[in-house]
Amino acid sequence: MASVKPPTPAELTAVGKQLGMSLSDDDVKFFLETMTGSVAAYNVLESMPDYLPPVKYPRTRGYRPEGEENKYNAWYYKSEIKGASRGKLAGKKVALKDNVCLAGVPMMNGASTLEGYVPDVDATIVTRILDAGGTIAGKVHCEYFCFSGGSHTSAAGPVQNPRKPGFSAGGSSSGSAAVVAAGEVPMAIGGDYGMKPTHGLVPYTGVMPIELTLDHTGPMTATVADNALLLEVLAGPDGLDPRQMNVKVDAYTKALTGNISGMRIGVVKEGFGHPASETVVDGLVRRGAERFKELGCTVEEVSIPMHLLGPAIWTPIAVEGATWQMMNGNGYGFNWKGLYVTSLIDAHASWRARADELSETLKATILFGQYALNKYRGHYYAKCQNLARKLRAAYDEALGRYDLLVMPTLPMRATRIPEAGAPRMEIIQRAFEMLPNTAPFDVTGHPAMTLPCGLSDGLPAGLMLIGKAFDESTIYRAAHAFEQSHDWMKVTA
Repeated sequence: MASVKPPTPAELTAVGKQLGMSLSDDDVKFFLETMTGSVAAYNVLESMPDYLPPVKYPRTRGYRPEGEENKYNAWYYKSEIKGASRGKLAGKKVALKDNVCLAGVPMMNGASTLEGYVPDVDATIVTRILDAGGTIAGKVHCEYFCFSGGSHTSAAGPVQNPRKPGFSAGGSSSGSAAVVAAGEVPMAIGGDYGMKPTHGLVPYTGVMPIELTLDHTGPMTATVADNALLLEVLAGPDGLDPRQMNVKVDAYTKALTGNISGMRIGVVKEGFGHPASETVVDGLVRRGAERFKELGCTVEEVSIPMHLLGPAIWTPIAVEGATWQMMNGNGYGFNWKGLYVTSLIDAHASWRARADELSETLKATILFGQYALNKYRGHYYAKCQNLARKLRAAYDEALGRYDLLVMPTLPMRATRIPEAGAPRMEIIQRAFEMLPNTAPFDVTGHPAMTLPCGLSDGLPAGLMLIGKAFDESTIYRAAHAFEQSHDWMKVTA
């Protein structure tokens, strides 16, 4: 039976009005006649099965852990899925950020409006982990549609910092950070922290999109060696992700030589002293930079004035782009070739009937995003995509003189999670205040990795290493030597 029907005259009149047309009754009758072929084509498609990658490994739906099994509120669902009998990840357990599709296991991406959705596909990175002998441990919470750098916006409640409960675990990969820091798994999939690989190095296929040009996914691990190992498994084209152009992969574990003598490192002046910066964090990162000098590197301060404009360039791309693709476009939008997860599109589309449930951070984002789209026609989004090339060139100029750049990952230590009923402005502030050094590299696509470099009041400071496009190996080489040279937890301020 045909399930796609032509519009009624009233529906077509309403569509015309939406498009700025005043359709007469004769117009409506005429255009309805033109639609017969389109409706027939849609019904041919309705009778065809979708064309999706096969799900290769058996699994169960799993369960929601409670109490001591989930004391940081990091886990959404636990479902142990065993991969191949041998491979690079044999014996390793991996937690998936809950924006990653895992067939047969519920996914909510931090959002009440998506809860109840069960994907019918595995993301490419899931298949690669399992093919390499890894075991998927389950899904971990993230922020509400990933729109927060804190750990307090998930509809399932805040994720606690294992090092200091009551404080943020970071975001949007809050659950990933918590389960790795707590030692519950050695590896997890994250986004902006851990290793943020070069844009396109790791296929985003089957991960819920935010905005095509900003989306990244990558490994979060307890050690540099595990990070390099997991990236070896994840990296490379899959033929389904248009972000993957001229991808260059490497054997990243071979970079872990321990010898970085002669490496040139530029400490980016503009990465320090932001209005939100804590003196203690800036100090610990500068001490970390000095350690590279002790390891035989040339370490110099470098000025990249345009770095300070990075967050402004990021803003229209994130705000208008996410409004257009993730929300208006039901996650996927149009005009790119690759895998569209139609079941996710259908499930996510219901947000319109429940928009009052969206997090304060997402409401603030899309209210301004829709306003800007209506008022300025996408002008600023387009301008910022042009300026992104200039920003990338500014970093590339410095990276022509240095092997790596260094700055604080975040300007501050973890902040206290807002109390229930906290002022709405505090909720927004705690979600976005930490982005000035990370957001620019989402725009430019450079690889960047965070390393803990010391503790203050029990909370780590992060040092970020930024490299040339597809030069993750140099980052790993430096990060491993840094990690092996000392116990960062004994560096205090």
